[in-house]
Amino acid sequence: MTDTNIRTYTSEQETEEEETTSVSDEQERCPECGSRLVSDDEHAETVCTECGLVVEEDEIDRGPEWRAFDAAEKDEKSRVGAPTTNMMHDQGLSTNIGWQDKDAYGRALSSRQRQKMQRLRTWNERFRTRDSKERNLKQALGEIDRMASALGLPENVRETASVIYRRALEEDLLPGRSIEGVATASLYAAARQAGTPRSLDEISAVSRVEKMELTRTYRYIIRELGLEVKPADPEHYVPRFVSDLDLSDETERMARELLESARQEGVHSGKSPVGLAAASVYAAALLTNEKVTQNEVSEVASISEVTIRNRYKELLEASDTAAPA
Repeated sequence: MTDTNIRTYTSEQETEEEETTSVSDEQERCPECGSRLVSDDEHAETVCTECGLVVEEDEIDRGPEWRAFDAAEKDEKSRVGAPTTNMMHDQGLSTNIGWQDKDAYGRALSSRQRQKMQRLRTWNERFRTRDSKERNLKQALGEIDRMASALGLPENVRETASVIYRRALEEDLLPGRSIEGVATASLYAAARQAGTPRSLDEISAVSRVEKMELTRTYRYIIRELGLEVKPADPEHYVPRFVSDLDLSDETERMARELLESARQEGVHSGKSPVGLAAASVYAAALLTNEKVTQNEVSEVASISEVTIRNRYKELLEASDTAAPA
């Protein structure tokens, strides 16, 4: 390469760098006032520091979903791909072949390719569940996920239920008991531990086991695993009942006050927490002049109207007794 060619090449390179720098500088400057732009991660926007002009919105956060506050924590959390989870039998570490018979461009596969993909899915499934223990775990975790979805339970409850079932499987507590029974008992225990309990009737309604088997398996699981499960608090049921009945915040507050008065008077002892919660919501609705019937409350809480009437009277009596104090 001659000196002239070298000078020409260098000049062209410098021109390209200047243009790139100019474009980059324009992107970092406000088109209105020329001030510096900053990214607002909380609102997914790029805004001007001076005039507040929103230059871009609905930006995609391409960073990790976790936060780290020091270098050690960053190294510990750093990974590639989705986070591991106990809600999958292989903790989400294996490859999953999608069910759609389409290629990367969205085009439909030919019949020959579809047959090939089906064989690959079959062998992939066989390799993912190589022994009876993994097949057992896959079936149980699928059952937990199905029931949790039907009951509207959050992800942390599903994760806890999966851990409880894994412990039961590792400690050989399943012989003589059904997979569905232990899975249901694990979910019931996890919901109570997380403070989002569901009644036995609600659990058994979405389960494939009878209520008697559920209670028997639940007692066995918590005893053998040494789980600490506090007695269900009636107040934990109140927000859900109020929401399902479309009642006001004032009614919810009044229901909590009635339950607190009942606790002080010892009414809670030996009573069903679901019945107390339903009766407190019904009583609070009447006290706040909201229209709700005993039948509507009983359907939401899955208990009889007789129970609501009995607990309703006890709550009002406890409230009248506690009022002078």
